[in-house]
Formats: sequence, structure tokens, C-alpha cells
Amino acid sequence: MGLELRVDAVDGGARATTITTHRGTIATPCFMPVGTRGTIRAADSVDLDRLGAPVVLANTYHLMLKPGAEVVAGLGGLHRFMGWDGHILTDSGGYQVFSLDDGAKVALDDDGVTFRSTYDGSTHRLTPESAVAIQEALGADIQMQLDICPALPSPPDVLREAVESTLVWGGRALGARRRFDDQLLFGIVQGGVDTELRAEAAERTVALCGEDPAGQERFDGFGVGGLSVGESRAEMVPAIEATTAHLPLDRPRYVMGLGDPAGMVEAVAHGVDLFDCVLPTRHGRHGTILTSAGRINLKNAQWATADEPLDPTCPCEVCARWSKGYLRHLIAVNEPTGPRLATLHNLAWTLRLVDDMRQAIVEGRFEALRRDVLAVWG
Repeated sequence: MGLELRVDAVDGGARATTITTHRGTIATPCFMPVGTRGTIRAADSVDLDRLGAPVVLANTYHLMLKPGAEVVAGLGGLHRFMGWDGHILTDSGGYQVFSLDDGAKVALDDDGVTFRSTYDGSTHRLTPESAVAIQEALGADIQMQLDICPALPSPPDVLREAVESTLVWGGRALGARRRFDDQLLFGIVQGGVDTELRAEAAERTVALCGEDPAGQERFDGFGVGGLSVGESRAEMVPAIEATTAHLPLDRPRYVMGLGDPAGMVEAVAHGVDLFDCVLPTRHGRHGTILTSAGRINLKNAQWATADEPLDPTCPCEVCARWSKGYLRHLIAVNEPTGPRLATLHNLAWTLRLVDDMRQAIVEGRFEALRRDVLAVWG
């Protein structure tokens, strides 16, 4: 059935939408927890059901290597494999190919990329076509095209080359897809923090789709790639704005790898709908807690006798039941329950934040919420 997007409310540049797919609906703004290897570390699919997460992201690079896309397909696809009935988005694996390079040269050419496995050093290859085929075998609801994500800062010629290759690979991905009824394909816009290049890349990515009434050679949504990789927020926000200004209103906009509260609220202010990031779960596993008053380090001795919840304003099951002192104790003695409960709180807190953004947009008070978030997290 493809994808339908309904704009429910607009407040300035921010928007609240409802995305409808063959699997159901996604209310935006939406944060997507990252389940790299088919699970979120320290949490499971039952936890995600209770948290109300509408979408989970899984990692193509890791799953194609272990256990292998053919194994996942043989076990019924990712939904059955994970025991998860919600939406699943898979990345293309391109970012991990470069970010997990262990010093051995990644061989990039016009056709694709050859790389060594981070697990055993074996040689593998990804092309735009094979990335589509692997993600179709995994069975995600949304897949991403293969792209090139350059490090920042990078010279202008490197950014230009990444844009040109990503555009060519986007066209090839559109031509390679075979699952139209139950899987969506998102294109990716590169360009670093160069606003003019971003605008050009966005326009040309949209133009790849051409005129196709059936939608079979049209991107169902658009990822904003190559950001949240170390650039400042002052550099990131104009790059997002330059991109979203040239993307169609009836397609989702997704900033890849963004999950800090200030970054998300600034992106929503410029019309972004979707986010993913390991930040809430990684922080939780290491004892860093997200709260309405900012970030706290639960390992600090000051919390040893604290009887209050992690965040008095948070209605999650962790805050309702356990104290900071107890959770600090669990983490201090390396009890696995500690990182698990901290992870669940951080996910609940982040999901609630994007829900609050949506409600603020609907009620016409998004700018006030944005100021409040930036006052704490900016």
C-alpha cells in the first residue's frame, strides 16, 4: 500500500504528522530506539511494547554478518526473529562500513564498497543493489538506500564526491527494489554542513523519483545523513534547515543518528519527523540519566542515599518504583539490573519528550517548549 502522510498540525516550522504504512501508524515527531543486532541492549521487545515505541531501528551491517540475512529470512524475517510487531527500520550498513574500519583500507569504487568484517576480518561487499536485497531479506518495514557518509570536517571535494555517489546509488536502489507492498525505501541526502550543497543534494534526490504515479520508483521518505557526527549544533541546524526546505511535504523527513534533546527540538523546529540514536541506551548502560533538569551521573557518591526517583516529573515504571540510591547501588556493584533499569528510564524519558513536542505543536506552543528544552540542554 505504500506510505501515506497526514499533517495533523503545524506550529511555525514544526509539524505533527501521522504516517500510515501497511503495518499501522506512526505519530510524529517520533524517536526510534536502536536495536543494533536485533535487540536493544539491556531491553527486549516486551519492554518496547510497554514503552509504546512505534519504530525500532536495526543495523544491516551487523545483521548481514551475524547471523546473516539468509538466517533471519529463514526464521521468518526480523519481526518474527525479534518477537516484535511494531515497525522496523533498517539502515543500509554504509555508515558502519566506514566507521568500523579497523585500519584496513575500505575499497570504495563507483559500483560499491568492499570492506572487512569487524568480527573476523573476512571480506564483504555492498552495492546499492545488494543493500536493497539484504534489507528485503531481513524484512524491515522501512529500508535506507546505500550512501556515503563522510567524516566532518571534510574538504569540499570529499563532500561533493559523497553527494554525487549517493545520488547515483539512490537511483540504482530505486531500480533494484522488488518489495513494494510491504516495504518502504528512503533516499538519503548528504552534503555535510555546506548549506548550498545540502540544498542542491535535496533537490536532486527528490528529482531522482521522477514522475511515477504507481510510486514504484519513488522514495517513500528522505533521510538527512552525514550529520550528528561531531559537528557543532550551530553547524548542524542550518544544514538541516537547508535540506528540509527542499523536501516534499507529503514524505517523512528523518535525521539519522540524532538523539540529544536540544538537537531533536531544533530539528523538529525545521520540519523533521523522525530520529534515531544510541544515546539514551548507551547513557543508561553507563549510569548517565536523562532528566527534566538535565543529565546526571548516577555513579556520583552524592546519590548513594538519595531516596527520590530519577526524575520526579517522569511517570515511567522505573521512577514510580525505585530510588536513585537503589539504582546507584545496582550500578556500583555491577548488577546487570542497574543498567537495564537506567536504560528503560532513558528510553521512556526520550519517548515522552517527542510526545510532548507533538502535543505542543498541536496546541500551538512549540516555541515555548523549544525554549524550555534549550534552557536545560542547550
